[in-house]
Amino acid sequence: MSRPRAKLTNNFPGCPVESTLSLLDGKWKGVILYHLLNEGTLRFNELRRRLSSVTQRMLTKQLRELEESGIVSRTVFAVVPPRVDYALTPLGRSLEPVILALCSWGQQHVVCRNGTKTIVMPEEPETEAALEVRSEAA
Repeated sequence: MSRPRAKLTNNFPGCPVESTLSLLDGKWKGVILYHLLNEGTLRFNELRRRLSSVTQRMLTKQLRELEESGIVSRTVFAVVPPRVDYALTPLGRSLEPVILALCSWGQQHVVCRNGTKTIVMPEEPETEAALEVRSEAA
């Protein structure tokens, strides 16, 4: 059985893209980072409400992996009931341009309607020759 990419930390062929993706590998990690970037420190249940489809077990697993990577910090408060806050570390905040680029691309190329995702293809840029033909015809 093969191991997930996140567990293969000693076998990267030197590719920085693969190394970075290994830290973000997981269905919910990017979404968790997006919410922590936009809203700052969040409690576990606040995160869970924002990711309505995630199970408690999966959210816990993804948060633990982000914490192990040094991207998210976990603060436990000794109160009753227990309170746990999650926030981005400086390393996690350094991922802001990456998360914002993914958000921007998604806004431009992915349309979600009635539970269906559709990919919108980018328009072909017009060449100078096509522009010249149009201006001559006018």
